Amino acid sequence: MERRELLRLLASAGALPLLAPLARAAGTEDDWQVQFEASGAPWKTGFATPRDDIPLTRATVRGRFPDAVAGTLFRIGPAGHDLGGERYHHWFDGDGMVHRFVIEGTDVRHQGRYVATPKRVAETKAGRRLFEAFGTTPPGVEPPTSADSINVANTSVLPMGGEVLALWEGGSATRIDASTLDTLGVKTWRADLAGMPFSAHPKIDPDGTVWNFGVSSGQGLLALYEIAPEGTLRRAAVVPVADMPMVHDFAVTERHLVFLLPPLVYDGKRKTDGTSFLDAHVWRPELGMRALVVDKQNWERRQMLALPAGFLFHVGNAWEEDTPRGTQIHIDYVRSDNADSVFISNREVMRARRVKTTEPHLTVATLNLSTGRATQTALAQEAEFPRIDPRRVGLRHRQVVHATQIRRDLPGFGAVARTDVETGRSQRFSYGAQTMVEEHVFVPDGSKPGWVLGTAFDFGRQKTVLSCFAADNLATGPVAQATLPYALPLGLHGAFVAA
Repeated sequence: MERRELLRLLASAGALPLLAPLARAAGTEDDWQVQFEASGAPWKTGFATPRDDIPLTRATVRGRFPDAVAGTLFRIGPAGHDLGGERYHHWFDGDGMVHRFVIEGTDVRHQGRYVATPKRVAETKAGRRLFEAFGTTPPGVEPPTSADSINVANTSVLPMGGEVLALWEGGSATRIDASTLDTLGVKTWRADLAGMPFSAHPKIDPDGTVWNFGVSSGQGLLALYEIAPEGTLRRAAVVPVADMPMVHDFAVTERHLVFLLPPLVYDGKRKTDGTSFLDAHVWRPELGMRALVVDKQNWERRQMLALPAGFLFHVGNAWEEDTPRGTQIHIDYVRSDNADSVFISNREVMRARRVKTTEPHLTVATLNLSTGRATQTALAQEAEFPRIDPRRVGLRHRQVVHATQIRRDLPGFGAVARTDVETGRSQRFSYGAQTMVEEHVFVPDGSKPGWVLGTAFDFGRQKTVLSCFAADNLATGPVAQATLPYALPLGLHGAFVAA
């Protein structure tokens, strides 16, 4: 099939897995909102729905934020979890709210705004849910007309060309004004790519080239994008992948794109029978974890390697080297034994329940492209939200910043860590027994060790805090901390833009 025809199919098929008979009819009783409101869990505010946008508000600052972190930290996450008495059944379903933390020495200001997607605008006007979501089928909804009609823009952000792109998994990026957080409309890379899936974890090479992908589960297609530093599309194409799984993240090296494919595979029949999009996926451990390696220059050159079955959301980084044993790619990622977290724990928080699932660990895999053999080693650190020095994307690296210390009595994490993926040695800072840690990012500072910047939800005080650490000395605690006079909904990913 011609590549243009494949692209057309993928653009039109972005929402096809959702165009199926709906599982719940209008009027079916749903008590998730009642359970959430009745819960006494002190951390549930992190999964509550802000009524309105949050105006620019000054934080209380302790210490002074270093000059290198003068700029803006953009963050995003699910926030619109309930509407018209109905509550979503999965954390990932909520309408996106984008945040900016403007940092300048002893002055930090925060602003938060819902992303005004067509979905949110229509549903807010109607006062009820109109569309099916990733893990929820609200009563009385109609099938979507396109992927972008159900786009929640809630997963990650990509600063580009003076704007910020709010990213989802199943449809277009959404353009956001970086100064006001106004929603400017969807990003269309090229007319024939309108509505194509554009995933939430693009990678930026040291030269500024942006790489990304998109998945069409129902069609078994993987879209690939190459974007120039100034934001113009260089190439886009799709490749077929048998047993297409749920893929959230990937990695790049100097010469390759690397996809780890967990055995969580879409089953179209389940969707036809009326399940949610999430529940149409089946855990098939007999497939193992497949590693798909694609040549950056020639996307037709692809290789598949095998690893033991496991599940992942996020990748830290990958790099390659030519050795006497052949070309090897080293990739670190956060691995769980199974996909229970996406099916269970990320659902139960929507009714303020903590349900323990398998513990994700930082894991390092080696892919030998010459022999076709792949091996991996799990490190001791429980981990999520891995981030590296952005100057080392696709290059050899040692340090990964990540959330850690899974709380046995709480969802999420209580500490931030920096781990050497070659030695396994790690340093960490614990925020305390009443704090839930969000993603922290690495901010370079010339030839100096750099800084770690991130947010956490202090549910003891019901406030969100922004902290800055010396990257080489996390254990001593923040060098500066800004406390907001309110708590924000727990979010997913962010990006720092220097002033």
